[in-house]
Amino acid sequence: MSRRIVFVRNTLAVMIAAVVGGSYVYFRGVDLPSAHAAALNAPVVASSTASAAPAGPVVAAPTDFSGIVQRYGPAVVNISVTGKARKVSDDEDNGLDPNDPFSEFFKRFGPQLQMPQQPRIMHGLGSGFIISPDGLILTNAHVVDGAQEVVVKLTDRREFKAKVLGIDKQSDIAVIRIDAKNLPTVQIGDPSRVKVGQPVLAIGSPYGFDNTATAGIISAKSRSLPDDNYVPFIQTDVAVNPGNSGGPLFDLNGQVIGINSQIYSQTGGFQGLSFSIPIDVAMKVEQQLVTHGKVTRGRLGVSVQDLNQALSESFGMKKAEGALISSVEKGSPADKAGLQAGDVILSFDGHAINHSVDLPTLVADTAPGSNKPMQVMRGGKVMTLNVTVGEMKQAKNEAKPGKSDDQGRLGLSVRPLTKDEQAQLGGQKGLLVEDASGPAAIAGIESGDVILALNGSPVSSVAQLRKLASEAGKNVALLVERGDEKIFVPLTLN
Repeated sequence: MSRRIVFVRNTLAVMIAAVVGGSYVYFRGVDLPSAHAAALNAPVVASSTASAAPAGPVVAAPTDFSGIVQRYGPAVVNISVTGKARKVSDDEDNGLDPNDPFSEFFKRFGPQLQMPQQPRIMHGLGSGFIISPDGLILTNAHVVDGAQEVVVKLTDRREFKAKVLGIDKQSDIAVIRIDAKNLPTVQIGDPSRVKVGQPVLAIGSPYGFDNTATAGIISAKSRSLPDDNYVPFIQTDVAVNPGNSGGPLFDLNGQVIGINSQIYSQTGGFQGLSFSIPIDVAMKVEQQLVTHGKVTRGRLGVSVQDLNQALSESFGMKKAEGALISSVEKGSPADKAGLQAGDVILSFDGHAINHSVDLPTLVADTAPGSNKPMQVMRGGKVMTLNVTVGEMKQAKNEAKPGKSDDQGRLGLSVRPLTKDEQAQLGGQKGLLVEDASGPAAIAGIESGDVILALNGSPVSSVAQLRKLASEAGKNVALLVERGDEKIFVPLTLN
């Protein structure tokens, strides 16, 4: 069986089955990956200016995080949650309810057991941190989502039942509160000021080991992940494991710059790729959750993607920057503003768009009903459009046998869509890919994809595609629909 790479939300779950005889299932401790060297750069407290240093190679000095752990470790809490799984039949996914918030953990990490047909109590562990002395705590939404009881344990061994004030699944942020006063708190930092390569520290409860500190460096910023369109993640190599979810990520000044949320793994355990939600994103969500119990976001109704060199050349751009619109939802704010597939959004409300992930974040932070200017490149020309931001919302094809035609220069064998296939696509015309080779295969075009346009020109016949390909330059952009998504794919032709 092939190994599947998955993004893992790092809640530690333990299941206790209410079975006659008191039988139960648990996870035994295993050897954890060694924490990355805590020592990588300058001391925790360093002078902002250096006296005339001799020229020579830059050498990293050991970093001592002990002061940060001592000062802010007491503000990091252990969170245990209890939920009740619904009764399920024997043939349902190894006895686990797919709607239960902890079932995904067992699919990935748990032993494959046949559980009895009776209610089960589900327990999970995560982390969080105190942001106000009166008991306000930030954590991940997936830690407390669906929980019937939430218990917070402090480093001084006090325990409190917590109330969930609100959760936001889009950002994976939750706010909970405990009834206590004069609690230790963390300091909130500014993620925009940290740099790739700087040391960072995580504190949490991996596998239930309270107040565990691990360190590493910032590997990248503004990272976009599948199904997480509104969070520009901070990527680190800090050792993060199940149970770390919701814990803080500290910079060298001891300020929280992120919330540890996911890992990229083939095994379910840490493999050097950890992702944290920037704290500024989290605090905006926190304010809305505390005030309203929910989060309101702006929306445009577009799908966007990054440009690479080939795509930027196809659209007549000198630099690969901005957010390329691959589709526009009919009747959406973007549609009403005149935005089109193939437009490149360069700025929104005066904020430059360098990567596609920048746009959803800016739009989401905009109040619905606001009228905002957008700088857009279309056909090699820059223009300004005004859009009235709406309020948040969200959209299958199989290759069937039929007559095909080989598109030599593209390396595509395609045929027109049948009426039924067009109906499945909402009446949209296009060409169904039956086989891909050469440039198309290299670019990732697959059988079953639907070709909608070439360099912005819609295609509905084989002859039309052949003509457009013959007249195109070395680089072309195909608008392709695959499943529920539309995306521009660059092809370098012979």
